Amino acid sequence: MAGDRGVINVAEVIFYEHPVPLNRTEHKDLRLKSAPSMKFAMNTHSVPLTGAEFGQAARDLMIVFAGTDAANAGPIALLGLRQNENLYVDESGQWASNTYIPAFVRRYPFVLGEKPPGQEGGDFTVFLDEGYAGFNATDGQRLFNEDGTDSELLTNAVGFLSEFQQNIERTKSFMRQLVKHELLEPRNVQLRKGSDESSPGITLNGLFVISEEKLRALDEKVTHELLREGVLAWAYAHMLSLNNIDRLAQRLDARERAEAQASTATN
Repeated sequence: MAGDRGVINVAEVIFYEHPVPLNRTEHKDLRLKSAPSMKFAMNTHSVPLTGAEFGQAARDLMIVFAGTDAANAGPIALLGLRQNENLYVDESGQWASNTYIPAFVRRYPFVLGEKPPGQEGGDFTVFLDEGYAGFNATDGQRLFNEDGTDSELLTNAVGFLSEFQQNIERTKSFMRQLVKHELLEPRNVQLRKGSDESSPGITLNGLFVISEEKLRALDEKVTHELLREGVLAWAYAHMLSLNNIDRLAQRLDARERAEAQASTATN
């Protein structure tokens, strides 16, 4: 299940206070109590997204690509328009109802990390966040059964992590195709709040989108190849999701009005 050490990317653990490798001995009595609060994600304005999620995510979230350049860009779900603010999580830690929750968020408090070179077993080891309030030794579902085997809870969690990792690899292949055919183009998103043209606006830099013009210009052979590999379906889901910028702006407007009312009430 897990060795004594592992390596996890800093970007992978933006929610995690104290990630440690899962250990059958050290964590044999650990239990996970269901805690519906998602306050751990309320200060994150974007999270990575896999291509397999594009279809569902596109209904509610804006999907863009972020990176220093097109060659290093990766897909993200834009969750807020101000730093350290998730507009889909309220003050009580509840995610907006009937709205897609990215797998990057749903896998918490578990995460996969790479095993050090030479360590036996697979390429990855399971980490958990010991700082998560839901972990304890008395209440909730056990991670390990009395005989030391994985509980159903842990089996399902590891299965979800494995599927997520597979989708990451598929997404990397998707990104290589976008770069190969030069389909990504930089896009600065500019929003003006309210009807007053003198009011301060919001500008989002460092983003990339798929160029529909370049996509349409691909020759028939390449188009069929991308269609067969599922690239086209993901590409069009991304482009459809860009309309959600208006819904995101509406969420920000509602949040700011609530903040103004709260400020007035306390003064």
